[in-house]
Amino acid sequence: MASVRLDKFISERTEYTRSQIKELAAKGKITIDGAPVKRCDVKIDPDTVNAEVCGRAVGNSRFRYILLNKPQGYVCSTDDKDGETVMKLIPEDMRTKGMFPAGRLDKDSMGALLLTDDGELAHRMLSPRRHIPKVYIVKLARPFENNYVNKFSEGLTLADGETCLPARVKKAENSDNLAFIELHEGKYHQVKRMFASVGNHVEALMRVSLGALVLPEKLAIGECMELLHKDVENLFKEADFELFCRRFSAVFSANFLINLH
Repeated sequence: MASVRLDKFISERTEYTRSQIKELAAKGKITIDGAPVKRCDVKIDPDTVNAEVCGRAVGNSRFRYILLNKPQGYVCSTDDKDGETVMKLIPEDMRTKGMFPAGRLDKDSMGALLLTDDGELAHRMLSPRRHIPKVYIVKLARPFENNYVNKFSEGLTLADGETCLPARVKKAENSDNLAFIELHEGKYHQVKRMFASVGNHVEALMRVSLGALVLPEKLAIGECMELLHKDVENLFKEADFELFCRRFSAVFSANFLINLH
């Protein structure tokens, strides 16, 4: 890759402005391969440079992809006017200018949420033509009924007359009131409205996968992690819903109930 100016490299990968970068360089707060750099207009190779700002490494990748295990009480927005945003949960050294939630989860919902500064990837994810499958675990007010399987697979009609694409649903292990549901679209409050249409009520909801990217068991509520390239590619791969339920039903059922208390 062609060389770029150091200040451009840092600006694209952090929240620092060009003027802030210049000030930090003058104070010896920016290093390349461990040596302080006083001028930030030097040219560097973005693929191989080892740069640090205030002791924190600056990643070589142009874009960042952060997976957050969203807790309840936060809105998927970058604007504080909407309420306490998920951006507050991302450590400063992981944030970049232009980072935003790629998709949404309701304020009272939990689980897998991608944040990125890669607008093209977010567009690919959210495009209706892609229909990236998403799996949720829900806690129902009343026991799961076996006839839900056929009703959801045929495509439900919601209370307002809006129709849904066929979806898969399955009762979770060891609980009559927990269920997994896989959607290929993202209508407003869709999971809640779908169960309401069959006479049940969703008391709590957690998203546990995006495509073939499964929420890691060790990623606690409120924690986040940076994704590797192979993880990002999993967003666009089809997952086997039945296999997912067999492998993860017990784990997610237990974790979900713990997080509700």
